[in-house]
Amino acid sequence: MSRYLKTDEPSAHVHQHHPAGTDSAVAPRMLAAIAVLVSAAIHLYLWFDVFRHTDIVGPAFLLNAVGGVVIAVLLVTWRHWIPLALAIGFGVATLGAFIIATTVGLFGVHEHWTSWEVWTAAVAEAVAILAAGSALLRDNASRSGK
Repeated sequence: MSRYLKTDEPSAHVHQHHPAGTDSAVAPRMLAAIAVLVSAAIHLYLWFDVFRHTDIVGPAFLLNAVGGVVIAVLLVTWRHWIPLALAIGFGVATLGAFIIATTVGLFGVHEHWTSWEVWTAAVAEAVAILAAGSALLRDNASRSGK
């Protein structure tokens, strides 16, 4: 049985089915999901351990944890560009907020680059940005036929 759709129209697009394991965008998508989940887990841990009773930052950490889990699930279950864009936005916003907190402070919180949680979350967010960006570029390239 042929893996290609046959048509007599010369301008019709031909689509080929690829098993999930052979798709070049699956690995970076999964890496992005893991990275977002790691950042979300650290923010939940820090919410319980440090920021639970802190105004503004406390609820933001909890929202970050829940949002990260939702984005990670979407990355794994919905093959669309939207979860990839959400992962990039998540990484940029979370890492950006932390950098602001370490430089000028954020809502009264002045952080430092000193704990395992800080470094692990920062690396996870950078990985989420790079992996989701890579998957997005690969998805776009495969859709355009390159």
